[in-house]
Amino acid sequence: MARAWEAALDEAAPDVRDVRKVKMRAAMVMSPDPGGVFETLLTLVRRGLGGKAGDGRQYVSWIHHVDFVRSVRWLIDRESFEGPVNLAAPNPLPYADFMRAFREAWGISFGLPATRWMLEIGALLMGTETELVLKSRRVVPGRLLQEGFSFEFPAWPEAARDLCVAWRRACDLPQEESAVCQ
Repeated sequence: MARAWEAALDEAAPDVRDVRKVKMRAAMVMSPDPGGVFETLLTLVRRGLGGKAGDGRQYVSWIHHVDFVRSVRWLIDRESFEGPVNLAAPNPLPYADFMRAFREAWGISFGLPATRWMLEIGALLMGTETELVLKSRRVVPGRLLQEGFSFEFPAWPEAARDLCVAWRRACDLPQEESAVCQ
């Protein structure tokens, strides 16, 4: 899919000669806001299902929402920057380690593992694909780092703790304002 939209941008190049083109390739953006991947994974952790998926060795690339916004602003400010760029934290990690750090950030010591067939049932119920969990994605932000971008949350354990604190803080709001806590 990414190749298709990047090709579409390249094909549009003659029509937009004076426009700088930055091809942002974003990893999973972790935000405590409702409806995102963080909430989905937190739901698994809270229900005791946040163990390894498959063999747990597949890499997870992610970026904290603060760093995502900061990196987009940083790219806007650098008028000479063009082409593809990975928006991902510099430290991807295996799924088993990712979920272990997530559980620790939430304060849960265990998470039941999920085999491939369990994931297939879950994906069917959620209307998604097991590939989203089982395919390894080890993406690093090489160009961002080379150009001097500094991450506020370069490592997942610290990012997970920050996101869990933010999620819990949202839960202290009056009930009608805290649908995120359901």
